[in-house]
Amino acid sequence: MLRRLFGGPVRRNVRARPLVRFFVRHCRIPLLILAVAAILEVYIHTRRFAVRQPEHELDEPFYTQCQEPAVEKPRENAALVMLARNSELAKALKTVQSIEKHFNGWFHYPIVFLNDEPWSPAFMEVMNASVSGEARFEVIPKEEWTFPAWMDANEAKEAIAKQGRDGILYGGLETYHHMCRFYSGKFYTLKALQQYKWYWRIEPDVDFHCSITYDPFVEMAKHDKLYGFTISLPEEPRTCPSLFREIADWKEEHNIPTTELWKATVTASWVPWPFRSWMSHFRHRDKAGDGWSLCHYWSNFEIANMDFFRDRKYQDLYEHLDKTRGFYEERWGDAAVHSLALAMLLNSEQVHHFEDFGYRHDWFFQCPANAPGGQLLESKALGNNPFNKEREGGIGCRCECDGRQTRNYASYCLNKLKQPNTTKRLGMIGWFRTWFK
Repeated sequence: MLRRLFGGPVRRNVRARPLVRFFVRHCRIPLLILAVAAILEVYIHTRRFAVRQPEHELDEPFYTQCQEPAVEKPRENAALVMLARNSELAKALKTVQSIEKHFNGWFHYPIVFLNDEPWSPAFMEVMNASVSGEARFEVIPKEEWTFPAWMDANEAKEAIAKQGRDGILYGGLETYHHMCRFYSGKFYTLKALQQYKWYWRIEPDVDFHCSITYDPFVEMAKHDKLYGFTISLPEEPRTCPSLFREIADWKEEHNIPTTELWKATVTASWVPWPFRSWMSHFRHRDKAGDGWSLCHYWSNFEIANMDFFRDRKYQDLYEHLDKTRGFYEERWGDAAVHSLALAMLLNSEQVHHFEDFGYRHDWFFQCPANAPGGQLLESKALGNNPFNKEREGGIGCRCECDGRQTRNYASYCLNKLKQPNTTKRLGMIGWFRTWFK
C-alpha cells in the first residue's frame, strides 16, 4: 500500500497464485458437497422435532355458548384452592366474589384456603360469608414451607440474596422460592388436599369476566383431559437456566418416548453436527444442543387431575429436581416445572385450553368475544347482569370484557403449545406475527 501511495513498484504475491488455483480447482467440489451435506443433516435433524398435524381438531371448547347450569347433576370430587395470606384479604375477596358470581354460585364447590401461617379470624369470617359452598382454612406444615432438611439454609439464603442483587424476577424473595417449590411437588401430597381428585387453582386479585355455566371438572373427566389452562407465556430466562437440561437428562435416563407436546416445547438447533453438541454449554439446552422455547402454561390458573401429579413418575421427577437445589440456587418456577413435565409425560390431547373463559391476572388477560345468539337471554338462572356485545366467531358466555381484543399478550407460545392439537398450521410470516400479537 505504501509503495502504491508513494509511487514505488508494486510487488504481487506471485507464489499465492498457484495455491489459489489449486484450492479452486481441487477443493471447490468437496466443500460444496460438505455444505450440502451439512444443510441436509440440519434439515433431517429439525424434521425430527416437526409436530405431527392431526387429522382433526383434538382440543375444541367444551361449549361455545351459554348453557343452563346443570345444578342437579353429580359433581366431581374437586375443590377450588387458593394460597393467600391474611394481609391479602381484600385481593382474595375480589377473586372469591368474581368466581362465585361467574361460576361457583351455581355449582357450590368447596374453596380450600392455604396459608403458611395461622389464619386470622377476620379473614375466615369474611370468606365464610362470601362463599356459596364450604370454606376450609388450612395451614401448610412448616416442614413443607422451608428449606429442605438436607440443604444448608445459609448457603440457600446467600444464593437468594445474590439473585435479588442481580435483579432476577422475584429471585430475591425467600418466600417466593418456598412457594415455587411447594407448588411443584408438596402441594399434591398435602394432607389437607388428599380427599380431592381435582383442583382449580385460583389466586388473589383475579377477575373472571365470563359466565362459566358448565362444570369444567365434569367436562375434563368426560373428555379424558388431565390439565387445563388459559394463558401461555415465555418464561423469564434468567430464573431457570439449568431446568430444561435437568428435565431433558432425566427424560433420557428413564427412556421416556418423545411426545408431540415435547416436540412443540423444544426449539431444534440449526447448528450442524458435530458442532451442535457445543450448544449444550449454553443455557436452556439439552446435551444434544437443542433448546427449550421457554413456553409454558401460566400456572396461576390451573384445572387439573391431581392423580397425574401424585403419580410416582411425576413425584420421582420432582424429587430429582429438588435434590439439584435449583429451587433455591436458581429461581425455578412451578409453571415451568409443570409445563415441561406435562410435555414429557402427557399426550397433547390430554391438555385443554379454556379459551372460552375470560380471565385476568396481573396485567395479562384472555377475553373471548360473546357467541352470537348464544347468551340465553331468557334464562332465569343467569339473571340479567350486563355483558358485552356479541361478535361474529365469539364463543364466550356473557363476557363483560371487550371481545374485540381476545388477549393482550403475544400469541407465539399459545400457538406453539397448541400446535399438536390443531389442524391449523402457520406459515413463516404467521409465526413471525405471533411474536407481536
